[in-house]
Amino acid sequence: MDFNLLINFLKDLQKNNSKEWMDANRKRYHQVRDLFITWLDDLDLTLAALDDEYYGTPGKKGINRINNNLMFHPNKPIYKDHFGAGLDKRPNTGDFYLEIGIGESLFAGGLWRPEPKVLRSIRDAIDYNGEELKRIINNPSFKKTFGGLYEDVKLIQAPKGFSNDHPHIDLLRHKTFAVLHRFPNELVFEDGFKDKVIQVYFEMLPFRRYLNKAITVL
Repeated sequence: MDFNLLINFLKDLQKNNSKEWMDANRKRYHQVRDLFITWLDDLDLTLAALDDEYYGTPGKKGINRINNNLMFHPNKPIYKDHFGAGLDKRPNTGDFYLEIGIGESLFAGGLWRPEPKVLRSIRDAIDYNGEELKRIINNPSFKKTFGGLYEDVKLIQAPKGFSNDHPHIDLLRHKTFAVLHRFPNELVFEDGFKDKVIQVYFEMLPFRRYLNKAITVL
């Protein structure tokens, strides 16, 4: 797709972040959205052909709403400054997320502050086989791509049921289990962008599968 159309639309939207402007430019928004969905459909088919366990996620199913959730974030603008979508979106698991925005874009995956039952299941998996998770996140190519686990809220002490001298206490204290790879949006204009998406998807896959295996036994 022509990502110039998408980026230029987002730039104009952020200069005029109002329902009135969006209503006047609704046709333009749907044109860009439809092009992005078509691009996602192609990526979805490509990943499905490369990964036998991939969960098919058409663009219309994967794309996120462009409206911010003002109920929980009343101070945010009405509309986001990016288009985002989740792929490999099997129900009740962590998907592969991509976001194309103004100035900076990203790939991400994992679980953001999961509910207590899910978080406990992840911690139980770490208690049982934390060595595997450490092997995944300490892999040199993984660290080069993501740096490590996303730094979010962490407990000061060990979570309930675990001791402070647990061999994997550094992992057990996390409340978010996710990784993120930021990139300048100029990358989307390069011929190799799709290859980059695929490379990051497979680099992240062992991490996502570890988490999803932990939570699908619930």
